[in-house]
Amino acid sequence: MAQKVLRNVTHCIFDMDGLLLDTETLYTKAAQTVLDPYGKTYTFEVKQQLMGFQTRAVAEFMIKTYDLPMAWEEYARQQTENARLLMENAELMPGAERLLRHLHTHKVPIALATSSGAEMVELKTTHHRELFELFHHRVCGSSDSEVKEGKPAPDIFLVAAGRFSDKPTPENCLVFEDSPNGVEAGKSAGMQVVMVPDERLSPERCANATQVLRSLEDFKPEQFGLPPFSN
Repeated sequence: MAQKVLRNVTHCIFDMDGLLLDTETLYTKAAQTVLDPYGKTYTFEVKQQLMGFQTRAVAEFMIKTYDLPMAWEEYARQQTENARLLMENAELMPGAERLLRHLHTHKVPIALATSSGAEMVELKTTHHRELFELFHHRVCGSSDSEVKEGKPAPDIFLVAAGRFSDKPTPENCLVFEDSPNGVEAGKSAGMQVVMVPDERLSPERCANATQVLRSLEDFKPEQFGLPPFSN
């Protein structure tokens, strides 16, 4: 595959779940707990189709896929309750803190763009408050009225870009994502996307990303015209 041309950027927008915080394993546990009474198993094949979806879309997909006898509101309630018990202990992904602090130190504007609602973001960042305060702003897709459509629609990233003080154009924004739906959303917004996928995702599911990394530890800011790490 031909090497993609990397353009210089001025602003960075970060997804959260599975990229900055290791919440995906916790979400898997929360979903499986809902399915347990029905003797069904939450597989990675299903999970990868849901990555980046907002609350209602996740619930409706799960009910249809597993033929569950409940309304989407009930599924969402059960999974949210299960998740609340787990998410407070979410840990940072490798390289996340180093990169965020580096960009903030060098005055590169950064924003958070997550499909999670604002309340869940607060819960998940319980032990990382100071780090997440480095963001210029947060866009919480499931509770933000300006985000009309969830990923893979571009809404969340366009809203995030529009809330920076200097209103950068999409081509000046670099998105960091872990899911194919998030990558599609970023590309549809006209932005470059660095993807740090689950290692189980096939190469085909990662093909639309501008750059694919094993970890945020492997990111080289200077490749996108950003200040390089000093160590």
